[in-house]
Amino acid sequence: MTENDISKQHPFPKDNVRLDKWLWAARFFKTRSLAKQAIEGGKVHYNNARSKVSKEVELGALLIIRQGWDEKEVEVIGLSDQRRSASEAQLLYRETEASIEKREIAATQRKAFNGLGLISKERPTKKQRRQIHRFKQEQGE
Repeated sequence: MTENDISKQHPFPKDNVRLDKWLWAARFFKTRSLAKQAIEGGKVHYNNARSKVSKEVELGALLIIRQGWDEKEVEVIGLSDQRRSASEAQLLYRETEASIEKREIAATQRKAFNGLGLISKERPTKKQRRQIHRFKQEQGE
């Protein structure tokens, strides 16, 4: 049996893959350097502990990955150090049900807060400033 025969049997025949390469291949990060920065910054936990970039990923390992507002909890079900299509990358991991539910709740809360207009990254416009002054005057009377 040659290597080509083995690779035809299983789409991800790798035995040992570095954590940064796996995160890149699974498409959690666009580049390996971004994956490395996230690991070193403590945004990636391997089996509930901080890890090094060169940590070898094992099947069944639990990863907690924080990206922006979201925190994903995924189980490793495949190993690869090659970046492929998104549909193939999704075969490398399975997100836990609790993680999916937690992310959906957080997303709905963020949408609710943004809908209220309470969180703003910019200064109010002239129109918004007038509305604020008008509102304050009505409340004061």
